[in-house]
Amino acid sequence: MSIIDMLVRVDAICKKFDKYDPSKQHKDLNINPDDHFLQLYTTMEAEIEATVKKANEAAEEKNRAAVATMNAEIRRTKAALREEIPKLERLAKKKVKALSPEDLAARPDLVVALAARIDDIPEGTMMGAKKKKKIDKSHIEIKIDSAAADEAFRSERYEHTAESAAYQEEFQHRKNKQDQNLDIISEGLSTLKNMAEDISEELDKQDPMVGEMEEKIDKATGDLTKNNARMKEVVSKIRSGRNFCIDVILLCVVLGIAAYIYK
Repeated sequence: MSIIDMLVRVDAICKKFDKYDPSKQHKDLNINPDDHFLQLYTTMEAEIEATVKKANEAAEEKNRAAVATMNAEIRRTKAALREEIPKLERLAKKKVKALSPEDLAARPDLVVALAARIDDIPEGTMMGAKKKKKIDKSHIEIKIDSAAADEAFRSERYEHTAESAAYQEEFQHRKNKQDQNLDIISEGLSTLKNMAEDISEELDKQDPMVGEMEEKIDKATGDLTKNNARMKEVVSKIRSGRNFCIDVILLCVVLGIAAYIYK
């Protein structure tokens, strides 16, 4: 697999996890930033719709390799969505401002319905079986000569050569290695996503504490300013009293000198 193909796959995975960036995912939606349930529910609903669309594309795809790749991605997406259900259940029980009790009571039912939609996402094998059943019902009268079919499949053109077998084995090995690398990248992105959500929740919890601390600091600053003004006033009064005493002493000295000279 070339480097360009690997970069394309990685870019697709990164776009898949763009849903966890609130500035990109919810910038056009009127969603309360404190309502984490609604944010996650909207994201998962959009992901389900995209996965169903991909499953329909896989059903119409004729290339078996492409179908296998798309089905594997669909299964990974369904597994990731199932892992988010417990968190969505916890968020459904949390109270949110401006949310009526009826809406809060209806949220667990929304989680159950969303989980059912995830389970109903078709996969390649199931869709293939449904197609096969439809074809069998619509072509019941068609008869196939099994002997001729066996003879055709025994033809040499369907036999694998040593070179083709080696190529197929190498292709499968590289594909497995690529899937492992993509799984590692996916796990790392999931970890970063969880860390970002934890940091966001912690900031939401500490924001009221920071506001209260700022109010206390402003109050302490005002009190300190008042105390400084009072201190300056007291010091100025003390200085004025000292100057009056010095003036009286000097006046007495001058009068004494004048009396001495007069005598």
